[in-house]
Amino acid sequence: MMPSMRKHRTFWNKEYQTAEHLALSTTPSEDLEKFTRFVERREGKLHLNPISLAVDLGCGNGRNLVYLSRVYGMRGVGYDISDEAIKQAVQLSEDMPIRYEARSIEGDFADIKDGAASLVLDMMSSHFLKKDAREHLRDEAARMLRPGGWLFFKSFLGEGDLNAQRMLKGNPAGEGEDNAYIHPKLGVYEYVWRDEETIREFFEPYFEVHKIDKSHRHLDRYGRANKRRTVSVYLQKV
Repeated sequence: MMPSMRKHRTFWNKEYQTAEHLALSTTPSEDLEKFTRFVERREGKLHLNPISLAVDLGCGNGRNLVYLSRVYGMRGVGYDISDEAIKQAVQLSEDMPIRYEARSIEGDFADIKDGAASLVLDMMSSHFLKKDAREHLRDEAARMLRPGGWLFFKSFLGEGDLNAQRMLKGNPAGEGEDNAYIHPKLGVYEYVWRDEETIREFFEPYFEVHKIDKSHRHLDRYGRANKRRTVSVYLQKV
C-alpha cells in the first residue's frame, strides 16, 4: 500500500473509533434516499429489487447498503479502506445479503463481474484519489454496471465554497492537480470539483447525467463561509 493510502487508513480507523473530526451516523444519507425516490419515480423498482446488486465504493459503516437492503431487499458489496469501519458495517448488516472488504477503492474490482451491478455508490469517497485513480474508478463503475444501471455520485464542489478556495490557495497539493489541496487539519489529500461543467465532462462519455443537485448551505446569511459545499449527481450508464 502506498504511503498516502496508509495515512488514509490510519486516519479513518481512528475516526471510526473516536469520531474526532466528523459526525458519523448509522442512519442512511438523506441524499441517497432522495436519489432512490427519483429512480423509483422514473422506472419503478427495475433496478431496486432483491435480485439487484448495489456496490458501495467507500461504504463506511455500511449505513447506505443497509438502507438499500432493508427498503428494497437489494444485495450489496461494500469496500472501505478502514478496517474499523468494516467491523462496524458487518455488525450493522447482520443477517442481510451484504458482504464487505477492507481495501482502498484504488485499482480493479475483479470480484465484480461486468454488468453485474444495478447501482454503484461513490459518496464522498473518490475525492481522496488522485487524477489517474479517479478516472480508473469511474471506468470500473461503468464496467460493473448493467446497461441502464445507475451511479449515485456525491463529492465536494468548489464553486462558491470559500473554505475550499482558502485551502486551495493555502495548501495546494501540487503534482499537476490544480483543484486539490492537503487538508490543513486532517492532513489528507482532497480533490474538489471546480464546477458543473467539469463534472459533466468527466462522466458523460460513459453516463447520461440526469440531475445535478448542489448544496446551498455553504454560506451563512451574511455571505460568510459556513459548511463545505457538496454536489450530488444522478448518472445512468449509457
